[in-house]
Amino acid sequence: MRAIITRGDDLLVMKRIKFGQEYYTLVGGGIEHGETPEQSLVREVEEEAMLRVLSARHVYTEEAGHPYGTQYIFLCEYAGGEPRLAPHSEELGLNQLGQNLHQPMWMPFSMLPKVSFRSEALKYTLIDALKNGFPDHLETINPEKYHHEIHSKGAR
Repeated sequence: MRAIITRGDDLLVMKRIKFGQEYYTLVGGGIEHGETPEQSLVREVEEEAMLRVLSARHVYTEEAGHPYGTQYIFLCEYAGGEPRLAPHSEELGLNQLGQNLHQPMWMPFSMLPKVSFRSEALKYTLIDALKNGFPDHLETINPEKYHHEIHSKGAR
């Protein structure tokens, strides 16, 4: 479950440093027992970024492989708040242990092509959608669509 949240020309991302590797991803997490996907998304956005969203529309599905599985990606309407980890969040606890970093932040759209994303296919899908609009119907993210961009990244 992932959330696409924009504010002006910024995208909400989670900066991660995990075992020395720096990358970015969308805020999100798993569905807890008894939750709908929408309820889970609202809870995860609040825990991981202390933001409020008004609505969520399922726009993409991505097969992310082990251990991430199927990712349901929702376009959300931003309602307020500034990105920071909730005091009771698992992510803040991990930050305090000093082994991994979780930092929710607004990233200018223009920076997206320049950073590593956990899923490069998702990154290029977002770049395309931020430029040309999000789909009106559910789409499956196809890594082959961005094969050239993903594989030429290392050559820069």
